Amino acid sequence: MLLLPVPGGGLVNWSPSGPPLPGPPGAPPASRIAYAAVHVVADALADEPGAVDWDTTLAFREHLWACGLGVAEAMDTAQRGMGLDWATTKELVTRTGAIAAGRRWCAGVGTDQLPAGPATPASIVDAWREQLDLVGGAGAVPVVMASRALAAAAKGPDDYHAAYGKLLSEASGPVLLHWLGEQFDPALAGYWGHHDVRAAARELAKLCAEHAGTIAGVKVSVLDAEVETEFRRTLPDGVACYTGDDFHYPELIAGDDQGHSEALLGIFDPIAPVAAAGLRRLDDGDRAGFHALLDATVPLAREIFRAPTRHYKTGVVFLAYLNGHQEHFRMLAGSESARTITHLATLLRLADSAGVLADPDLAVARMRPLLQAAGVA
Repeated sequence: MLLLPVPGGGLVNWSPSGPPLPGPPGAPPASRIAYAAVHVVADALADEPGAVDWDTTLAFREHLWACGLGVAEAMDTAQRGMGLDWATTKELVTRTGAIAAGRRWCAGVGTDQLPAGPATPASIVDAWREQLDLVGGAGAVPVVMASRALAAAAKGPDDYHAAYGKLLSEASGPVLLHWLGEQFDPALAGYWGHHDVRAAARELAKLCAEHAGTIAGVKVSVLDAEVETEFRRTLPDGVACYTGDDFHYPELIAGDDQGHSEALLGIFDPIAPVAAAGLRRLDDGDRAGFHALLDATVPLAREIFRAPTRHYKTGVVFLAYLNGHQEHFRMLAGSESARTITHLATLLRLADSAGVLADPDLAVARMRPLLQAAGVA
């Protein structure tokens, strides 16, 4: 039993009581494409704040593949632009490609190698092109990420169409696009040339129609299920919608009589065995079983991704620590300090209720020193 702090002050008695963690299903699900956007493990003993523990980082990718999920590498969850620099990103993509061995994975294509300050449209496209070559050469499906540089430089929708159009017209194979909402990154406010989210969705749908032969899918991370569903229904044949909505993913993945979203989710990193088990239920036509497993994880996801949403990586790494996937709770650039001890205590309780603690006794043992450091006896 632990005494855990709660928001607003005070302590509550808690002991683990959640359902057992489902075992990994092994083979990937058949009815949905599912990627987990994956975190990196910091080297806690290195002098550099951006150093990566490569062995533990790659072992976690093996864990996701063993669960039956695809790996979404070098995405926002890996602290792109929040501790993971371009030089380390290149090494990360190369190392993951070396162990992928034909298993499903994709990787982020950004513009974060550009120097600070204003960028030209040509330099933005060149930066994307450099990363696209790296990711494609490593064997991953490229995911063209939203660019902070383009958000700062673009004057309106035409600038987005011009930049993306030039890149997509030159791409040698299919790519995914990533629409990351400003909740995840305030620097991306007004992306696609519109601050109204539905107007932005219409602009993106137009781009997809113009380049349907190159765009295989779009990851939508705007935390609005209605907007995503409306957008999904406007996509041309052959262009899939991948949900990045960590608030409403069960309903979006399950879908309706007009279609469904595939999955490319940061929340699938900490709940991988449960997510994979739920998807396997969906493969078997057991929608009730799918919802029973996945719906139970939503309160945990909503707490991990609560505002300011960009700090959700702290909760992801915290659960990897509790579940024994890494030996410490440290992050690149010291980002473990971005959330409070009451938030972490809430995550522990919700993870237990959702059945995502691999070993509750280990989780309790690992929580105790964090509480003690925060002054909770």
